[in-house]
Amino acid sequence: MHHAAMLWCMKLLLKWLLNAGALLLVAAVFSGVQVASYASALWAVVVISLLNTLVRPVLVLLTLPVTLLTVGLFLFVVNGLMLWAASGLLGGLHVTGFWAAVWGAILFSLLGMAIDSLLARLFPQ
Repeated sequence: MHHAAMLWCMKLLLKWLLNAGALLLVAAVFSGVQVASYASALWAVVVISLLNTLVRPVLVLLTLPVTLLTVGLFLFVVNGLMLWAASGLLGGLHVTGFWAAVWGAILFSLLGMAIDSLLARLFPQ
C-alpha cells in the first residue's frame, strides 16, 4: 500500500475511534443521548459518517433557503437529523427525541471539531 494511502487509512481509523469516545462523552454529560457500549459508539460513528456522506448533502441542498434565512443555524437541525436517523438504525444508540438529537449533535460536532484540529496537527499535509 502506498505511504499516503496508509496514512489516510490510519487517520480515518483514529478519527472514528476518537469520535466514538466523543459520542460516549456526549452520552455521559447529556441524558438525551444514550450509548450502550464503546462498540455501539463505534458503529454509530460509522453509520453517522455514512449518513453524512450520502444523505446530508441532499438535505443541505433541499434546506438551502431555510439555511440561508437562518444564517447557517439550520445546519444544526440537519446534524441533529443525522444523529436521530443513526439512533433509529442502531440498537446501541438511543436519542430521546428531536431536540435531544439537535443538542446532542451540537455537542458531538464541537468535540468533532476538536478531534479534527488534533488530527490536523498529528497528520500535517
